[in-house]
Amino acid sequence: MHVVATAGHVDHGKSTLVRALTGTDPDRLAEEHARGLSIELGYAWTTLPGAGVLAFVDVPGHERFVATMLSGVGPVPAALLVVAADDPWMPQAAEHLAALDALGVRHGVVAVTRSDLADPAPMAARAAAEIARTGLAGSPVVAVSARTGDGLDELRAELVAMVRALPEPEPDADVRLWVDRAFTVRGAGTVVTGTLPAGTVATGDRLTNGREVVRVRGVQSLGRDAPEVSGVARVALNLGGDVRGRLARHDVLVTPDAWHFTGAVDVRLTPAATSEESPGPPRRPLLHVGSVAVPAYLRPLGGATDGLARLTLERALPLRIGDRALLRDPGSRLLWGVTVLDPAPPKLERRGAARARADDLGAATGVPDAAAEVARRGLVHVDLLRALGVPTHDLRPTDGWLLGDRRAAGLRARLGEVVAEHEASNGDDGPGLTLVSLAERLGLPSPQLVASLVTPPLRVVDGRVTSRSTAPADTLPAPLREAVGRLLEELEARPFLAPTADRLREVGLQPRGVVAAAKAGRLLHLGDGIVLAPGADRRAVEELRALPQPFTTSEARSRLDTTRRVVLPLLQHLDRLGYTHRHPDDRRSVTGKGGS
Repeated sequence: MHVVATAGHVDHGKSTLVRALTGTDPDRLAEEHARGLSIELGYAWTTLPGAGVLAFVDVPGHERFVATMLSGVGPVPAALLVVAADDPWMPQAAEHLAALDALGVRHGVVAVTRSDLADPAPMAARAAAEIARTGLAGSPVVAVSARTGDGLDELRAELVAMVRALPEPEPDADVRLWVDRAFTVRGAGTVVTGTLPAGTVATGDRLTNGREVVRVRGVQSLGRDAPEVSGVARVALNLGGDVRGRLARHDVLVTPDAWHFTGAVDVRLTPAATSEESPGPPRRPLLHVGSVAVPAYLRPLGGATDGLARLTLERALPLRIGDRALLRDPGSRLLWGVTVLDPAPPKLERRGAARARADDLGAATGVPDAAAEVARRGLVHVDLLRALGVPTHDLRPTDGWLLGDRRAAGLRARLGEVVAEHEASNGDDGPGLTLVSLAERLGLPSPQLVASLVTPPLRVVDGRVTSRSTAPADTLPAPLREAVGRLLEELEARPFLAPTADRLREVGLQPRGVVAAAKAGRLLHLGDGIVLAPGADRRAVEELRALPQPFTTSEARSRLDTTRRVVLPLLQHLDRLGYTHRHPDDRRSVTGKGGS
């Protein structure tokens, strides 16, 4: 299937043309028929030889419904721009063309309608001149009459050529469905519709809007039930559970754990090619992406001409590097194209941080580049890169983390300083610092990252970093080593079920012994006498990652097969390390965030 959106001024015959091409009236509402104009998005489809199924998203052309129009064209890769032969070039045609240009739509056909009422040549020439200033330059211009049928065969041929030139979507891509309609069907529940640009949705799948996970109870495309549908396609999803009031039009559904929902995004702005000259976007514009319009606060990052800005969004959205969106000034109706450069930007807290950030992003193009992202962030989890749309198959993370060369060099120098200071103050016979202790001192989320930084003359011996040529003696007394060994054997079966205080005493571990073993890196001490094996926190993260995000404390306790006494301090520990993020409703999500 291919999906094409219409565009053009009100009453220039968009819906009439779609009806002539498909045999279906895209206007659904009685008010639309009574007033003779489209108010909501309409849908119709046909089969064209050489192209297969071609579905049209018919958008309203009236200036009052520009937001609805943008929700229709946002997720669609191709457009049919409609202008009338018996009218001059009209404001909404210009605005719609500006929107298509700003959204990066590069595949289109222009239809000059009502060729039976006026000579189409002047409007065809004007339309060709207008699109020549946009990314649709060179698109074919066809004169048609929906009433007589003249030109329809030529238009169909141009539509076939256009959609055959579209890039093939990936059926195994992560799903992101921008919802353009949501309604309730008696006996079925909530149904949402939208244009699926890529990926596959199947009955039984689970999707999330960032607030809750929903189950797909049924899938339809073009009015027919289907076990699964791959993009590009128009789809209707019947969602299980009672989600009325919590899932609505202009929401978004995505593959769980595959997307980064962000409330702040760094972008590059470009004025739409057909938009008027302006001093620049307002501080409080509307961001249109997919079928969603979100109020935003704009903060320029650099000079007035480089177009770099940070957008703080009224609600979090799943965005990726390279996404195209549109910024609109509701007052002047001027438009700017948006290219997403970083949906997970660092905070701007110091004086001059915005200018420095602009310098950092100066060479960014919006094309995901793993090496550039790791270098710019310094330290980043591979899961975050995947969620931002960065290819990671050639990367070699350490415990899931990636270090940029510059950051690694600074950490390596600091590591040498810390070890030298420790050995100078503890004498030749003192023990080296544990990897766990060094991770905390260096602000790193994983002891394995510390190990990856060790180079001669430093070396790792028994989990400690030292510059000595011989291994330091184990400073734990033999009875304490034996007690720890017995405890670790017991934790192998149920690694997150910390022993009780009575059991610690039975194996010979008194409170002072617990502290000593933790300092030596032999135990993970969560406080209040709750101990686990070293590395249990990282194992817990991998288990929690398998849960629908966000998850409750009870769900975490069940997944980890432990008790509330243990899971609470363990989750707090993970929060402190940045492995998990605690939401205001006390649920948590596993993060992939790294520092910069």
